[in-house]
Amino acid sequence: MAGLIDKAKEFIADKIADMPKPEATMTDVSIKKFTREAATFDGEVSVNNPYSKRLPICEISYTLKSDGQVIASGTIADPGWIEASGVTKLEVPINVPYNFLVSLMKDIGRDWDIDYELEVGLTIDLPAIGNFTIPVSSKGEMKLPTLSDYF
Repeated sequence: MAGLIDKAKEFIADKIADMPKPEATMTDVSIKKFTREAATFDGEVSVNNPYSKRLPICEISYTLKSDGQVIASGTIADPGWIEASGVTKLEVPINVPYNFLVSLMKDIGRDWDIDYELEVGLTIDLPAIGNFTIPVSSKGEMKLPTLSDYF
């Protein structure tokens, strides 16, 4: 009897491992706006859902790093759904207080950009599997606007 249960577990594990899973990519990271309190960065994530049913997103967690130090991190609870059989674009707004930007002045002063690394974990609820986290990351540099960009 124990052998039969082990074979059933192995069969189910193989079937779940071969199931297609949603995939995500980071398509854009940009500076969205500046206020008196903070700068808002915007990460755009595209999620491809291979299933014919829409999937609930449990949470989005993010960490924004620059020059090896964490400048912002947090979670967005219950941000919505991933549409069925297609691509859903999600925005991840990240507020960075100015005191962190001041600590980055050395990097900004060198080349008027911010070197960044953005890590996003997209946790979705898959039927029969449970919560599944898709890790997405992006590295690059964001050019800061200059006066000539405004005039």
